Amino acid sequence: MLHMSEALLVAENLTKDYGSFRALADLTLSVAPGEVVGLLGPNGSGKSTALRLMLGFLQPTRGRVSIGGFDCWAQSVEARKRVAYLPGELRLYDTMTGRRLVTFLSNLRGETPGQEVEALAKKLDIDIDRPLTHMSSGMKRKVALLAVLVPQVPLIILDEPTNTLDPTMRDELLDQLKGAKARGQAVLFSSHVLHEVETVCDRVAVLRRGELVHVQHMDELREGRAVSARLTGPAPAIGPDDTPLDPAALAAGRLQMTFRGPLPTLLDWLAKQPVADLVIEPQGLGPIYKKFHG
Repeated sequence: MLHMSEALLVAENLTKDYGSFRALADLTLSVAPGEVVGLLGPNGSGKSTALRLMLGFLQPTRGRVSIGGFDCWAQSVEARKRVAYLPGELRLYDTMTGRRLVTFLSNLRGETPGQEVEALAKKLDIDIDRPLTHMSSGMKRKVALLAVLVPQVPLIILDEPTNTLDPTMRDELLDQLKGAKARGQAVLFSSHVLHEVETVCDRVAVLRRGELVHVQHMDELREGRAVSARLTGPAPAIGPDDTPLDPAALAAGRLQMTFRGPLPTLLDWLAKQPVADLVIEPQGLGPIYKKFHG
């Protein structure tokens, strides 16, 4: 269990009201160095509001959030020095080239980008000497990602980072986030794409209508296996781990279950069942997400 004292980002009872509308309610969450945390939920669940509060762009109605011990509203400049941020909706300086934009943003931090810009631009397949006004929305987003990934800051915050990216670049971005984690950087990003958060996150916070409704430790989830099979005959009502099976699925000739335990135990039990077709895969976030969002 992560203690707040070990965390880089700490949000406590973070709340934001717009008149009578509560956009975020009592969010308590932390992110530690070397940890990747995902905010998961559909549009309108409060993900972007939470990130904007954490960046000091909005003043909390109640509660507080800090980065590196600095209050994100009262000490916003010090807090933001420790963050690289990708917004969900980009507003870039279109008259600049990609290279000029990255250099300009680095200079604002008092830094000068080095050869890592060229290497990362190649991985992201960007012509960084092309003016942004001549780039597609997907290419502009890759330039913005380049500007976020180059600084070696303690915390990276990304709002729906894979919007407009093609599948190859989505995979490359996820690899970059794994690299940031390996370097000890903390990463917090919002998404509504289950595969993305399953791939890279250590923890996932599920939001619904501005409320934190579930926090899932992914190492616990990855220990489970989702089993789906078509049956040619009756199966026992109890699974290999002595848990009841879904009677409706069994009645329809299907076996659907989640198993946590040694794989040989599962395979030995399945070998004794009237199985025609079988799929065994890692347990995903799908059932958890559907529980809260249908």
